[in-house]
Amino acid sequence: MSKFITDLKNNLNGENIKIVFPEGTDKRILTAAAEHLKNSYVHPIVIGNADEIKKIADEENLNIEGMEILNPKTSDLSDKLAEEFSEVRQGKVTLEQAEDIIENVNYFGTMLVHTGYADGLVSGAMHSTPDTVRPALQIIKTKEGVSKTSGIFFMRRGDELYVMGDCAINPTLTAEELAEVAVETAKTTMSFGITPRVALLSFSSKGSAKTEEAEKVRLATEYAQDKLPDTLIDGELQFDAAFVPSVAEKKSPKSPLEGKANVFIFPSLEAGNIGYKIAQRLGGFEAYGPILQGLNKPVNDLSRGTTTEEVYNLALFTATQVMANRHDS
Repeated sequence: MSKFITDLKNNLNGENIKIVFPEGTDKRILTAAAEHLKNSYVHPIVIGNADEIKKIADEENLNIEGMEILNPKTSDLSDKLAEEFSEVRQGKVTLEQAEDIIENVNYFGTMLVHTGYADGLVSGAMHSTPDTVRPALQIIKTKEGVSKTSGIFFMRRGDELYVMGDCAINPTLTAEELAEVAVETAKTTMSFGITPRVALLSFSSKGSAKTEEAEKVRLATEYAQDKLPDTLIDGELQFDAAFVPSVAEKKSPKSPLEGKANVFIFPSLEAGNIGYKIAQRLGGFEAYGPILQGLNKPVNDLSRGTTTEEVYNLALFTATQVMANRHDS
């Protein structure tokens, strides 16, 4: 177990942050929820048919005694959640339509977070990213001053820890939006107790290539620096100029990062998604995420190829985001 995960647990010990798992009939989800039931970091709320869930628990030899299980089709909460959902959607859905929509586990779970019954949500083991993110954008919405949510990964290998984004949500971003991702990623990094050194990445370093794409990163860097003047932020930088001090001396000798960046902002989703997966599969890094940022309350998305350990850890990350939001408010 890494020191980073141990520290997250220590900070959450005794908090019992209520995290809802909409995919309770997935054995990876249920196993992770059962593991959380043993401790006081996360209080799991599992959604699904109780008989199905108990059957899976028996097959997997899981102790789920005392676990909170909610079925959208039979829960006493469903009528109230449907009514509130129709109000949130401001006439875009009728109450009758809302009652049908609330039977969807992700909408039911997101409404639990919206109403304060739960603190955060982890889904995606059985659903696509849009299935997880769409309800969050419709119901929980982005924070004031944030135009887009974005997805970052914490990348760990031994004692090395880095943050990469946006690797999950936005295919293309304007310079202003890219700056916003950089700022939100820096804030998220700080909320996990890490001092960010942010590099906005490009295929050029400090004007070595004169293209529209490189100019976008240069402008985004200026915007981000203006918004967070006390945080080390620099760009446009090639990865080696951001990460290798000896290369930084040659390619970007005046960069305040000095080749020691720990937060990497990619110029597009294409680059970000490829980049983190290369680090994961070729570099042997563990990838925690995607952690969604910019929402009013934490909702996080799993890969459908996720492992039980990743589910368990993402719940810890989500609970940490909940704690950070409480400190900010």
